[in-house]
Amino acid sequence: MQEFTEYLQSKNLANATQSIYLRYINDFLNWYEKDPINCTKKDILNYLAHLKNKKQHENITRRNTLLAINHYFTFLLKTEAVIRNPTTFLKIRGANKKKLYNIFTHEELTQLTDDYYHHFVRNYNDNHIPKNQRKQSFLSKERNYLMLSLLLNQGVTTRELQKINVEDLDLIKATVKITGAKKSNERNIPLNASQIGSLMHYTNQIRPQFFEFYNIESNQLFLALPEAGRTQTQSTDLMGVIKNLTKQVKTLESNFLNFKQIRASVITHWIKTTGLRKAQYFAGHKYISSTENYLPNDLQSLTEDITKFNPF
Repeated sequence: MQEFTEYLQSKNLANATQSIYLRYINDFLNWYEKDPINCTKKDILNYLAHLKNKKQHENITRRNTLLAINHYFTFLLKTEAVIRNPTTFLKIRGANKKKLYNIFTHEELTQLTDDYYHHFVRNYNDNHIPKNQRKQSFLSKERNYLMLSLLLNQGVTTRELQKINVEDLDLIKATVKITGAKKSNERNIPLNASQIGSLMHYTNQIRPQFFEFYNIESNQLFLALPEAGRTQTQSTDLMGVIKNLTKQVKTLESNFLNFKQIRASVITHWIKTTGLRKAQYFAGHKYISSTENYLPNDLQSLTEDITKFNPF
């Protein structure tokens, strides 16, 4: 196994990718309990059936497992430890990966946060806005910046963003609690040091002013404002705000598509810096296979080796 580890390292794979490959292979060998030289295609099929029926693994996880086993036997074939690869021609149907986004680096996300603040908060010219609407404009700018900050730094979904309550913020411990849902787990995500002061100012000074325009009580951290021409609102829906936020970010970054892309970038950064399990927790994924979908796509060199030794 040490030689296989060195083989993976020689391919310059991300540490998370190496770890997941080794775990898949160890699980397979523990199940097989025989010399790999005796492994047949039927054994591989039985193992895949075991993962599906006994372990309830999703197709994408079984696909990744099969890929890892394929790499392992390619390595054994290359070192002449076996004479055939039992995974040749095997394929998991219905396991196509989700569309990959153009991933932003952590530094690019930080720069995007700063650019938004400079363009739409600090240096924004609101002379074109009627004087009786400028306070609303000021409040929306302060709110939108912090909404964007949580999207770009904590990787929350737009739906989760709307459900954050004031009491979910713990500025002493520097965390924000994201409530679980049917498809996600509750978690406490660390806040960056640069966010603490801004969130404290917002909750103590800015948010209370929203109630001049918001005529119902609410613990929601981010509140809506009346549409143009209105003085009051009871709406808790922020989708219009998020739609406008999306348009603004697109003017700053041409490669920006949507906030799902931002979340994918944050999760990818977590995988690289904290490992797969912590990334799963921070992302709120119920299953590790959901997090594995975001593993760095740096398997090209191994794929080339597989093609070389298994041309069909």
